[in-house]
Amino acid sequence: MSTRPSRRVVLGSSVAGAAAALAGGVPSATAAAGEADTRWEPDEGQTYSVPGLRRPVRMTVDRWGVPHIYARTVGDLFLAQGFNIARERLFQIDTWRRRGLGRFSEVLGPSYVEQDRAARLFLYRGDMADEWASYGPHAREAATRFAAGINAYVDWLGDHPDALPVEFRKLGYQPARWEPEDVVLIRSHGIGNNLGSEVARARLMHLAGARASACFRKLEPARTPTVPDGLELGLIPADVTRVYSLATAPMIFTGGTLRRLADDTHLLRETTTGSNAWAVAPSRTATGRPILAGDPHRENYGLPANRYIVHLSAPGLDIIGAGEPWNPGISMGHNGHVAFGLTNLPADQADLYVYDLDPADHTRYRYRDGWETLTTVTEEIAVEGGEPRAVELQFTRHGPVVKIDEQHHKAYAVRTVWTEPGTSPYLGSLNFLRAKDSRQFVRAADVWRTPGSNLVYADTEGDIGWVPGALVPRRTGKGYDGLLPVPGDGRFEWDGFHDPADLPRVHNPRAGFFVSANEFNFPPGHPIPAYEWQPAYRKDRIREVLGRQRRTSLADTLALQNDERSGVARQFLPYVTRLGSTDATTAKALRLLAGYDGVAHKDSAGAALFETWMMRFLYPAWAQLLLPKQAADQLVGVSIDLDLRIVHDSFARPDDWFGTDGARKRDELILGTLAQAYAEVASKLGADDSRWRWGAMHLHMFVHPLGSPMVGPVERGGTFATVRSSYYYYRAYPYSEVLGPTFKMALDVGEWDNSRAVNAPGQSGDERSEHFKDLHDEWSTGGSFPLLYSEEAIERNAGARLLLQPRH
Repeated sequence: MSTRPSRRVVLGSSVAGAAAALAGGVPSATAAAGEADTRWEPDEGQTYSVPGLRRPVRMTVDRWGVPHIYARTVGDLFLAQGFNIARERLFQIDTWRRRGLGRFSEVLGPSYVEQDRAARLFLYRGDMADEWASYGPHAREAATRFAAGINAYVDWLGDHPDALPVEFRKLGYQPARWEPEDVVLIRSHGIGNNLGSEVARARLMHLAGARASACFRKLEPARTPTVPDGLELGLIPADVTRVYSLATAPMIFTGGTLRRLADDTHLLRETTTGSNAWAVAPSRTATGRPILAGDPHRENYGLPANRYIVHLSAPGLDIIGAGEPWNPGISMGHNGHVAFGLTNLPADQADLYVYDLDPADHTRYRYRDGWETLTTVTEEIAVEGGEPRAVELQFTRHGPVVKIDEQHHKAYAVRTVWTEPGTSPYLGSLNFLRAKDSRQFVRAADVWRTPGSNLVYADTEGDIGWVPGALVPRRTGKGYDGLLPVPGDGRFEWDGFHDPADLPRVHNPRAGFFVSANEFNFPPGHPIPAYEWQPAYRKDRIREVLGRQRRTSLADTLALQNDERSGVARQFLPYVTRLGSTDATTAKALRLLAGYDGVAHKDSAGAALFETWMMRFLYPAWAQLLLPKQAADQLVGVSIDLDLRIVHDSFARPDDWFGTDGARKRDELILGTLAQAYAEVASKLGADDSRWRWGAMHLHMFVHPLGSPMVGPVERGGTFATVRSSYYYYRAYPYSEVLGPTFKMALDVGEWDNSRAVNAPGQSGDERSEHFKDLHDEWSTGGSFPLLYSEEAIERNAGARLLLQPRH
């Protein structure tokens, strides 16, 4: 029976603005808050009667919206965490659950069946006893109580309908109740790292061979991809990852209807997700205590953002930090003994398999010397307003089938680590939340499997270090390295996974600090978890600054998190500033860049020109110079994540890349594209380049999945090559920042109340809350607030107080 009211709420015209923002354009003014049938405001001094609680739980929400939850048992603590996250982020977590389980059709109708089918292909379908055990001894209880807390709030809303978040009113359905298994069955929010790259590389190599691959991405350690015997590159369809994208892309609505992110935007998410984290030893800090800093970089156009800060305190567990709203516990923060942060380690945990189908029977695929039958699972998808739809899910021995090419008798399936127990993203953190020191933390980190992560730690004993957490396949087969799709005929297999003991780790490094910024950081003698890493620009800058500081302070740490000196500008400007030109426009560009210090501050005129030149003009022209037109167009169009390390290598070795008289060709390329870039910026910002500003071109806006409300726009500094990271969509004007840090923390290990954090635009996902966007201005100007831990400091900064009482 449908829970959907008969009255349909029509979304306002601001949705069009949201669509424009997500496509690359940003509206010129903040949209009005979304309309609602009521302006209910929460009673921040409320007492709730909560079924399932065994003892009362009290909650103090501080001035910055961080809830400090105090319970007498850990079970009650996780129940209260679930209740609170539902109170603050119900639409966000309900959407996450429906997307992940493939259950949107039951509330929004038949147009969502394809999306739901795609999601169900990637659910965990293995043994649940192994699944629960893989996260450690406390996971099942944590998930069970967490789900019970969410359900208790959903039930509370049944008695208080005015408190229902406005999104449910707009879309016309009610929030769902959870099962504990919902927390672990969903895998598709995990970070993929190279499935899209496999397909892009294959299609480029079909057009221009190894040369195209060399132009695509720098591989570390150096490697030349080998086309597997029997793989026909020209037959790989352009839309082969469409179903995978449907299953894994964030939920975005336009005009009340779900839409899929553009393929290039989703590929950006897969290949550019990154973070910074570093730990400084007591010997190099101003206080003699360690400092740990972290700022994960994820899509940051969403409203609310996908991290939530919480303090959870009960006998045996006292943790504070940020986590995913739909998971119990936290994944970044501290527990009073150990501080921990993480960055993406781009472990290659997925492959595309290509199968020959029996021409007479497309339910059979070639495997070794015979045929195997596709496993077919039929599931029923409930559809609001109509009859249930039966859908078929097909699987090979390797994973879900995402495409069948009837004409060429081919099938394509995705193999991922997600089919293994313990790979629900970030949930492995439950095992190290009780660590008393770094040694216990490192041992507990062995259960971390997805997403691949660099876990950076510091403890109150003064130890710092790094341990990688990732389930890394052992690939067998001639030339099988994960860089290209492979035939699924049995010659290319995973022979289990590397033991965590095989992976490197660092404890108390001689330098006195450790930095992780998604760069290639695996030394020789260890398994290679991937060949595609982020450039080392951010890592190099952080190391440079920390290396100069003999006594790093927390203020230094916060300043470094906001550093906007570009490693790309540092590499390329020397090739520009030594040139001259008689062309008036080119001469103006050279003069402007001669005075550019490489700091991509929002007020910088040089940054406005440099970024436009690199991304919109130099790179496409460089590709056209090196590749046939079709391959060059595909290279430029495949992603907005351009690997400028390769361009720099061509500048440093021009004859190797451009042929005879390569330096002249390089300089002509620079001068010709500079004139184009200057004219482009002048057309946007005016003829007077002294008035140009990078921030006027480079904006950020938080956009709700429904399109309204929006928070912003604000001008931004930084680029993908700065510590204060900003990946931006440069194909439409103004350039919109689509990925970067919304959550940051800088922890004073041992004197926890000195720690700082920010979480934009605010802690709450309810637009009626005072904490919906109250942190936005602080975040946009590089500020932070105290991340308080002691009860005394929290009481001095208390805002709301809530009491959760057992319902008898």
